[in-house]
Amino acid sequence: MSQESERYIPALRFRWLTPFYDPVLRWGMREGGFKRSLVEQMALRPGMCVLDLGCGTGTLTIMIKQLHPDVEVTGIDGDPEVLAIAHDKAARAGVSIQWDSGLAYHLPYADNSFDRVVSSLVIHHLTMPDKQRTFLEVLRVLRPGGELHILDFGKPYNLYTRLVAAVIRHFEETAEQLDGRLPEMLASSGFIELDEIRHFTTVFGPLAALKAAKPAGVGK
Repeated sequence: MSQESERYIPALRFRWLTPFYDPVLRWGMREGGFKRSLVEQMALRPGMCVLDLGCGTGTLTIMIKQLHPDVEVTGIDGDPEVLAIAHDKAARAGVSIQWDSGLAYHLPYADNSFDRVVSSLVIHHLTMPDKQRTFLEVLRVLRPGGELHILDFGKPYNLYTRLVAAVIRHFEETAEQLDGRLPEMLASSGFIELDEIRHFTTVFGPLAALKAAKPAGVGK
C-alpha cells in the first residue's frame, strides 16, 4: 500500500489541536443541531446495531445511545487520544458503548454486522483511494438492506458556501465532496437508494447529509 493511501489525519489536522475539537464543533459548527438531525435520519429501531465510523470524541455516538437506549452502539476511531476522551465522556453520561480502535478502510468486524453505519465529518479526512476502500468496507459490514448515513462537506449551494468552498477545497481531502462526487463514489462501490437528505451552512463550509443502502440481496 502506498504511503499516500495510508495517510492518517487527526481531528483538526494536528494532534496538539485535539483538546479544542469539541469546542470548535460545538460553537463554530453548531454540531448539536446537525448531529441530532443525522440521528433522526437513521430511523433507528430497538435492537438495531449501529457503528459510528470515525467516532472521534464520541459526541454523536453518545447522542445515539441517549436517544435510543435499546440500540447497540459501537464507536471506532484510529486515534487513541480521542477514543480515551470518548470513553470518559460516555462514563460521565452513564451510557454503555463499545469503543474500538481501527481505521475506516480496514474494519475489525465480520461481514453483515451492523444495521446502520454513520459517519460525521470523517470522510474528508481520507485520501481518494481510502474513501473508496472505506465505502467497500462499510458495504461489507452492513447487513443486507442496511444503511450508511454520512454528514460531511458537500457541494456549495449558495454564494456564501461557494466562497468558503473556494478556500477549504485546498485543505485536507475535501475536493471530492465539494465537487459533489460522494454519491457517484458510493454508487460505484455498490450502494443503492442514494439520497441527499439535507444541507447545512456552517462557518467552515457547506455540509450535506447523505443516505445510501446496501442491496437486500447482497451478502446473505
